[in-house]
Amino acid sequence: MQYESLDGAAPEGAVTEMIPPGGEQKESRAHSGEIMAGAALKTRLISPVLATFLGAMILANVGGMMFYPLLPLYLRELDAGVSDIGIYFTLSMIVPLAMQIAGGWASDRLGRLKSVAIGSVAGAVGWIGVILAPSWGWLLVGQSIGAIAGAFVAPSFDAFIAEQSDEKNRARVFAVSQTIFQVVAVIGPLAGGLAVKTLGWKGLILIAAGLYFSATAIRLYLARTHKPAIKPSGTLSLKDFGASFKTMGTLALSGGLITWLIISDGVRDISMGLSGNLLPVFLQEQRGIDIATIGLLNALLGGASMLVMIPAGHFADRFGERYAIAAGYTTAFIAFALMLLVPSPWAAGAAFIIFGMGIGMLSPAYQSLISKAVPEHLRGIAFGFLSTSNGFIALPAPWLGAMLWKGVAPIAPFWITASAMLLIVPPVLAKFKLPAATIATEAAAERQDTA
Repeated sequence: MQYESLDGAAPEGAVTEMIPPGGEQKESRAHSGEIMAGAALKTRLISPVLATFLGAMILANVGGMMFYPLLPLYLRELDAGVSDIGIYFTLSMIVPLAMQIAGGWASDRLGRLKSVAIGSVAGAVGWIGVILAPSWGWLLVGQSIGAIAGAFVAPSFDAFIAEQSDEKNRARVFAVSQTIFQVVAVIGPLAGGLAVKTLGWKGLILIAAGLYFSATAIRLYLARTHKPAIKPSGTLSLKDFGASFKTMGTLALSGGLITWLIISDGVRDISMGLSGNLLPVFLQEQRGIDIATIGLLNALLGGASMLVMIPAGHFADRFGERYAIAAGYTTAFIAFALMLLVPSPWAAGAAFIIFGMGIGMLSPAYQSLISKAVPEHLRGIAFGFLSTSNGFIALPAPWLGAMLWKGVAPIAPFWITASAMLLIVPPVLAKFKLPAATIATEAAAERQDTA
């Protein structure tokens, strides 16, 4: 069970029109046309450009989900021990952490699709490195180059979805987008397990890389042809970066919602880092589950997540994001407890399904809450800032998890993860509250829609 974070999207918005000279009447007609265009865009949950972008995201991430859930087993194939796996995943976190804030800031300044295109080129180069890697050390180099993609794509994805929605239905838009995207979590692991069995590791890697190259071509096309309605500044300067970073730092230290998001995410990321990368090894060596079945388990997780996301988004919009998030963490604890207390493949299958339901509850509510908690012009750097600040705290977690596996018991890091899921729930319910002004804005928008 891997804690999945989605990457990427880009801003569109209402169409702006040049007003022709020659009188107020023309201006009025143009303005009303703009309003109608904007209203139509808001009415449609998934815009055409977002649909095309999601298609490219699916291609790119089907390849990723074919390979990366099985990566610990491929490292074993390259003669890496449990300690080596812990070191590998610790070191592999450095590049995305170093780049993610800059990637989010670049997304705010250059535009979401341009930022995604830049990241995708780096991702394609990284896949070439993975194909050619003769050892796990060289594989780390290839993956580190490819990790630049996530640093640029991930903040843009979340910021784009936020800009394609109204606050009153934002969790639903996130839920629908992520439900569509979650097809990768069903197809990818199944195809990956089957590819390893029939074509071997190199065959799997070549197919996954080919899918990513196709997605990169689509992203480059979108970046060239799509014009955002809200024109980005297009300038990158250290002064501007410093101002944005200072604003985010102030929000992070204010003691408000952003502070508690960082704290809770830090606990989650550390605990998941302890066990997440060792899970395939645990399933194979401690539960006797083969590679193809591990792929099936990940597909079941993705399918369960897909089924839950849309109703969970409706729930979050109606009753509040914090209740959906608390339910998700509680569900994740139940999943871990089942897998650890009942040592059978059937219990593992049920645990993966339950954990997928937990992800489905958490994901849209989290993204919706973050997007509402920060100003629109800072959304890119905000998503990057939250990922980076927590990631640095969790940097040694994979290595520590490997030490717990060897020094205490293979089950030890998983119990710490399970306990953390439950401990996060009380602060989520107590502190994940939007400012009163934001709630008032949402209520006014809802009254206007129903009027």
